[in-house]
Amino acid sequence: MVKNIGKNNTIFNQFIAEIRDAEIQKDSFRFRRNLERIGEIFAYEISKELNYTVKEVVTTLGTANVPVLTVAPVLATILRAGLPLHQGLLNFFDRSENGFVSAYRKYKKNGGFTIQVEYSSCPELTGKVLILSDPMLATGASMVATYKELLISGKPAHTHIVSVLACDEGIEYLKRNLPKNDYTLWVGAIDDELTAQAYIVPGLGDAGDLAFGKKAE
Repeated sequence: MVKNIGKNNTIFNQFIAEIRDAEIQKDSFRFRRNLERIGEIFAYEISKELNYTVKEVVTTLGTANVPVLTVAPVLATILRAGLPLHQGLLNFFDRSENGFVSAYRKYKKNGGFTIQVEYSSCPELTGKVLILSDPMLATGASMVATYKELLISGKPAHTHIVSVLACDEGIEYLKRNLPKNDYTLWVGAIDDELTAQAYIVPGLGDAGDLAFGKKAE
């Protein structure tokens, strides 16, 4: 299931517009903050899909019955680009355990690339809800490799995959490589084109570089 929350006219699309804007992108602080705010909105939307238990809360004047999360989801992201988006999710799911995976494109001399996973740290996932985030879903290969790496820590009851910008090719790759009942994909916008270098068009560029500075060649 794909849920595109950018389809509706809300303030969410203001943040999408700003992370795409080449002029606004020059301010890396604002870029990170916008990704964080986008993560908070995703967290709110995903929270509607989770399980709740009624808790009796004692106030200074009496008691109130309030539905609260039964169990906080586990949050995981791909280093380094995913960190601001992850922080936004964590701002709302502030009791969550966290997982991190280092996955990157290793380019071949004759063209093309493979996904290299070098490090992962994750709590036990068996039977839990997992929210896995990365700002861009281009080819989908990084997301699938990361998901499979996380399965070493156990099989989640369900996984919510969060990508700010996705393209059709990446969505189709997930459909071919992940069991359809195991995950829900949440996106902010879906673009049609993927370049020969596997960048989304119009996209926004390299989210990691825009957030944290360019990597050494």
